[in-house]
Formats: sequence, C-alpha cells, structure tokens
Amino acid sequence: MSEALKETKFLMKKYKIKANKNLGQNFLIDDNALQDIANGANIEQNDLVIEIGPGLGSLTKLLLEKAKKVICIELDKKMVKLLKERFVAYNNFEIINEDVLRINLNELIKEEKENDVSIENVRVVANLPYYITTPIIMKLVENELNLQSITVMIQKEVAERLIAIPGTKETGAITYTMYYYCKSEKIREVDNTSFLPEPEVTSEVINLKLRKEPAVQVKDKKVMFKIIKSAYIQRRKTLLNSLTSVGVFKNKKEGLEALKKLGLREDIRPENMKIEDFAKLTDLFLDNINKK
Repeated sequence: MSEALKETKFLMKKYKIKANKNLGQNFLIDDNALQDIANGANIEQNDLVIEIGPGLGSLTKLLLEKAKKVICIELDKKMVKLLKERFVAYNNFEIINEDVLRINLNELIKEEKENDVSIENVRVVANLPYYITTPIIMKLVENELNLQSITVMIQKEVAERLIAIPGTKETGAITYTMYYYCKSEKIREVDNTSFLPEPEVTSEVINLKLRKEPAVQVKDKKVMFKIIKSAYIQRRKTLLNSLTSVGVFKNKKEGLEALKKLGLREDIRPENMKIEDFAKLTDLFLDNINKK
C-alpha cells in the first residue's frame, strides 16, 4: 500500500470525509504521480505557489517543502478545517476558503509580492475537477496574471487538446488560446486506479509555461479568438462555409478572395489552420471592415 493511500484512508476516517461527487473530488493516492507533479512544476525556493483544490493535502505537503509560500484555494469547508489542522506548524502555508473563479487573482498576487519582495516567480499547481477544468484554465491564461507556469492534472482527452500544436489532429478552438499564451508540455499520464475513488477516465499532468510575448502578433486578439470560435461551431464544415454562415465573410465570393490572398486552399478545414493563418485572416478581416 502506498504512503499516499495510507494517509488518505487515515484522514478520511479521522475527519469523516467522503469524496464529494458534486465537487468532482478524486483523491490522488499514487506516490510517484504526486512527486512527478511537484517536480514537474519546477518550483524554486523563492517561488509563491497557488494550489487550486488541495483536497486532503497530499500534494500540498510536497509543495510546502519546495516553495517560499503556498496559498491553497479550497471550496470545501471540511477540507479547509482538515488542512488548517494538518499544516498548522508550517509558517509558509495559507488557505482561502473560496471558489477560485470568484477570486481576483491579480490582486492576490500583487499583494503577496508587495508583502514579500523576495518572491521571484508565481506558479499555479492544481488537480482540477473535470467538470470545471476549462473555465479555470481560461481564467488563468486570459487574465494575463503575473504567472511563470501552470501545472495541472486534468482529463487526458482535454489535456491533449490543450497542449496540441495548432493545425494538428488534436486541435480544437481552445488549442489556439493555449498556444497563444503558453508553451506547453506533457509531464505524465495518471491511470484511473491512482485515485480514490476511481474516476472513469485517464488523467494527464501538463505544464503550461506562460510566454513573455504571445505566439503571434495580431491587430486584435479578441477578434481573432471570436473568429476561431466561430470556425469551430460547425467543425466538420470547411473554413469557408463556417465563416460565411456566421458572417465573417459576407458571402462565398469574398471568402474565396480572402483565402486566395492568404495562400490557403478553398477546402481547408478549421483544424488544419495554424495560429499564424488565423492571425493573418483576422488582420485581413479588420482591414476590410475599416475600408467600408
């Protein structure tokens, strides 16, 4: 029996805790996986770590040994009580009982760095519930927080889409957002038997390193992401048909002219588009609007 499993069973019994399905709780009981997540986050001794959804604290324990400070954000009040008691002796531990989507992370990070000027980098580490993965990750990257990296364990299928290179078979609309803001890598897969209770799917740990400069230059990134989202509403259609149906191209003739100007095939599909292609298409779209 792994140390993490012994610890998990002990804490669940002591605090009379059952995994809350509504909060998507699955406790990681694989010692090697826990260590790989902590190591994969590349934490240094002057780093501030924000851990989202610490649960019983199995990963928190490892993070506290590596970081200058760890701030845990936990929604479940039972877990908050447990964590406060478990880590009462640690002077680099803090917990916030709140929904991470409701917290102003910009303000939190700013205050922490003002209070301790020795903090160098800020990193997010999280074992995210499957049902709320995308909103949390989108918040972390789109808010342009002062972060060095995001290390998360999420459903494998979602992870593969997040870290894909735009224009490859795994590409989805969210792929472009991740690629625009981050350089990403896979750390490891985590089998469903590594959790208590066991989820139905395989998980994957990924590391997203925030870029200092975006992957492409575009006149209006918000417009670009709207165009990308529109292109993927009907993924099986060609880009021409998708963008004509939503009004990005006023008609097919205009669309064909745009694709020709950009050197793109008229039958190209959204998932075959590189992020550079969407950037050029967005700039052309905006130029055409300004001419009217």
